[in-house]
Amino acid sequence: MNEQDWAQHRGRVRAVAFRMLGSTAEADDAVQETWLRASRAGTEGVTSLEAWLTTIVARVCLNLLRARAQRREDPLDIHVPDPIVSPASGLDPEHEALLADSVGLALHVVLETLSPAERLAFVLHDMFAVPFEQIAPMLDRTPAAVRQLASRARRRVQGRPTAPDRDVNRQRAVVDAFFAASRTGDFAALVEVLDPDVILHSDGGPTRPRLTFTLHGPEQVATQALASSRLSPFVYPVLVNGAAGVVVAAAPDRPLFVMAFTVTGGRIVAVDVLADPDRLRALDLPL
Repeated sequence: MNEQDWAQHRGRVRAVAFRMLGSTAEADDAVQETWLRASRAGTEGVTSLEAWLTTIVARVCLNLLRARAQRREDPLDIHVPDPIVSPASGLDPEHEALLADSVGLALHVVLETLSPAERLAFVLHDMFAVPFEQIAPMLDRTPAAVRQLASRARRRVQGRPTAPDRDVNRQRAVVDAFFAASRTGDFAALVEVLDPDVILHSDGGPTRPRLTFTLHGPEQVATQALASSRLSPFVYPVLVNGAAGVVVAAAPDRPLFVMAFTVTGGRIVAVDVLADPDRLRALDLPL
């Protein structure tokens, strides 16, 4: 395969890898491995480069997901994937291509709860319109069995808030109202901008286990917001996976959290917080 062909399809390959893995670093590794495998194999007899490259990257990602699951002695109850953090003014072209047709960080949090096979079936079929007949050989299953995997994954995704309102300015207005109420200690105003079924996930990583937790309902989330606002005076608006979010810091050069908000119908239905200091240091945060 020549470099011109690769350049034409690399964006899709990276988008598949990112949705499969929820990590930009691992996605880049998967893209590199796909290029190496495709280059070694050659394209003789290949009728569709797009389908062929999608199959290769899907197999690479499936192996990585299975290895990741084996490394974990205990399943993670909460894992917030790597966020893509961009300036509040808008996405850069690379992020825009990667996040095309995505629905925010909340979806990636749900995808982390799926088995590797469920995730592959759902991502390829529901996000990239790959037929079940093409997915089946990747999993050594029948198309009917793959259809069941995707259906099971779809039910889990649909049962959780994952799709923000499309108007980012309206999202931002709600998020701003959330922090304004936090700063003034207005509990009632906080509850007003939260959906009755709001859910908050916080991932503190291995070094901050006390910051790994899940909260349900507006009262719990509002109480946590009031406590955190006193300890974290600096709030920088950003885009997180293309949706309204913030970086919260103890000082201008000391980020504590990245917070992604899912705003639906003018209310916050989900908040996903990355508080792992090791992973925060690896992010290029636009403060």
